[in-house]
Amino acid sequence: MSQTGNLSGLSPSDRIAYAGEVIGAPVRIPASPALRRAIDGVVVDETLSLLYVRVPGRAQPLAVPKSALAGTILLGGRELPLRAEALRVRPEDRTKRLLTGGPRRFR
Repeated sequence: MSQTGNLSGLSPSDRIAYAGEVIGAPVRIPASPALRRAIDGVVVDETLSLLYVRVPGRAQPLAVPKSALAGTILLGGRELPLRAEALRVRPEDRTKRLLTGGPRRFR
């Protein structure tokens, strides 16, 4: 696997979409061993390792670990596969990492 993980398969337009802001983006994450039930909501915050998703009917956002995330996210006007490796970086460094195609230097 390359230094950029599974990001090498992203098209240039997908890289631009992932490099932008994800707060406010609708997400759909199916149930998995890490998540007992599927999540449909909107990203309201993020950190290096967590996405906070507002789910209708809940008072507090859910904290969802970015590691091994799978699902879909609506970015740049289109639905993209939710790639954990693309989002598992400090939000302020994601633009530099994705647009330059550089290695992951931040953990």
